[in-house]
Amino acid sequence: MKSKNIQDIVLSKYRNGDTPTKIFRDLSGGVGLATIKRWCQMIRRYGSIKLSSPPGRLRIARTSENIRKVKNRCRRKRRVSARKLSMDLDISERSVRRILKNDLGLRPYKKIVEPALSDDQKIKRKQFTNWVRTNFRKEKTLKILFSNEKLFDIDGIYNSQNERVWAVDRADADKKGGIKHKRKFSQKVMVWLGVCSQGITPLVIFDEGTVDHACYIEKVLPVALEYGNKVFGNDWIFQQDGAKSHQHYLTQQWCRNNFPSFIDKDCWPPNSPDLNPLDYSIWDELANAIDWKKVKSKPTLTQQLNSSVKKIRESVVLKVVRVGLTDCIVFIRTMEITYDNKKILDFVEHEMPNLLRKR
Repeated sequence: MKSKNIQDIVLSKYRNGDTPTKIFRDLSGGVGLATIKRWCQMIRRYGSIKLSSPPGRLRIARTSENIRKVKNRCRRKRRVSARKLSMDLDISERSVRRILKNDLGLRPYKKIVEPALSDDQKIKRKQFTNWVRTNFRKEKTLKILFSNEKLFDIDGIYNSQNERVWAVDRADADKKGGIKHKRKFSQKVMVWLGVCSQGITPLVIFDEGTVDHACYIEKVLPVALEYGNKVFGNDWIFQQDGAKSHQHYLTQQWCRNNFPSFIDKDCWPPNSPDLNPLDYSIWDELANAIDWKKVKSKPTLTQQLNSSVKKIRESVVLKVVRVGLTDCIVFIRTMEITYDNKKILDFVEHEMPNLLRKR
């Protein structure tokens, strides 16, 4: 509770006939008894609580000038570090964080990594969203078999932000596993996987590494066809992205002749991992299920991939797939509209006044 609010409570209680001791007890020691008596004396003399100066120490770090400087630095579209600000303003880093959080009401956010889309790709994404919303109902999107390939590295996954080692010093941290070894030319394994509302397809591992259209037609498409017909019958849709092996005319011809329906190369928008459950969820689930301590070579990585794909939680698969492609489309379209509106608001707020002044 702020000091002004406490003063108002003391003023109200004293005018209602409460003694300073009773007020002190009602406030549970929030203010000292001597302070309450001094305030009551002011009320008797002046009719209100008049303080010659604000209570507490004078601010020497979180001053209005420093708050203004921090605010101006945050307005720039450049990276702002609390440590750098503390050095520039000659105040402690803790004071800078208090200014950012308490005085300015700001919170730190990590940068979000998104695909760098060209103007043509943005147009294709909008065309795809309109096509899906026109031709697909929610029930129909649940019959899409999503698919994709991914390279797994024997060095495993590493998150420098989350993986911390608590130790008394750097040497102690190194003893406790604080060093992540990274091979210069590590071995990799390419895999293919399909996922839908009914579960996960068998994992396809490519021993050769890269995948051309012939290998894709021979090893992947029959697996997808068999699984799709098994869980959906003759009413389902196969999805693949714009990789070269997927866009090859022989691949497109095979899909056209064998699948009940599929999303062709001219329809699926390029550079859109946010539309595929494998890219935004399932691959991470598979990577976290692998026991990376047992991965020492390419064969051991292959063994771990085969065993770990069975550990992917069914609840996660159902959750991310049953969100539905239409829901993803609606969300993405909403974010695009919000971004466009924000650009308009920024123009009205910052650019338009300058144009009007020039006129």
